[in-house]
Amino acid sequence: MRFFDPHIHMVSRTTDDFQAMAAAGIRAVIEPAFWVGQPRTCVGTFVDYFSSLVGWERFRASQFGLAHYCAIGLNSKEANNEGLAKEVLSILPRFALKQGVVAVGEIGYDEITPAEERAYAWQLDFAKSKDMVVMVHSPHRDKKRGILRSLDVAREHGIDMHKLVIDHNNEETVQDVLDRGAWAAFTIYPHTKMGSERMVEIVKRYGPRQVIVDSSADWGVSDPLAVPKTAALMLQKGIPASTVELVTWQNALDAYAQSGQIDVEALSESPKIDQSQLYHDNSVLRGQSARVDVPN
Repeated sequence: MRFFDPHIHMVSRTTDDFQAMAAAGIRAVIEPAFWVGQPRTCVGTFVDYFSSLVGWERFRASQFGLAHYCAIGLNSKEANNEGLAKEVLSILPRFALKQGVVAVGEIGYDEITPAEERAYAWQLDFAKSKDMVVMVHSPHRDKKRGILRSLDVAREHGIDMHKLVIDHNNEETVQDVLDRGAWAAFTIYPHTKMGSERMVEIVKRYGPRQVIVDSSADWGVSDPLAVPKTAALMLQKGIPASTVELVTWQNALDAYAQSGQIDVEALSESPKIDQSQLYHDNSVLRGQSARVDVPN
């Protein structure tokens, strides 16, 4: 099977992870902008970070046969530094409209503060004005209230629910998201969000309609192979292969292809890798022989 991991922070992953992901059948990834583990102190750090998402990280993924897309946004945690947040929002359009950007995200709530809501609302308005998909982060605490508020504010700002992906769902929130017509994404992340076994039960109960599985693998204890591992468990537990394909490939593709930035036909082909390429005179190789696939 082939897999799409539509929420993974590749900037935190090593080349070993890229190789393992490709070997496990992961064909495409989306890397949303997020918090890097400590507060950033000036807008220039965001400029450099966004630049890496649309540039170096896309190149790095291509060197291992992964199609790389990204989402650009001001994350909810750093929205609470309102002075810096205003500066970040002022430069966000420079990056959000670049090639390969499939959504505004990940945005939303962390502590569900007024500052977070102001940043969320601004980015919703921007996404609506550009007819973009929105990827929403849901809070770790008070998740149900945060998701309901995310849905309400998105509706108030005129967002098409079919272009709204609510991530980090759990058993308490999935029905609310599906009832509103948004995409319900689930992060297979150890201990804090959703496990593979729980994900199997959710798919058994709710079916595959507008359900998406991702890993959200980042700089913490996390697994970049969470999507294919969950797919394998689903098959083992008797979930039909057609359903597994929907929640680990097709639904993510349908949601984010609305951006117009994904060549769906190209993803159905085997990738051609050319590790002789350079990006700003840099290579992913360190003395190893380059893999160069000969075109058919």
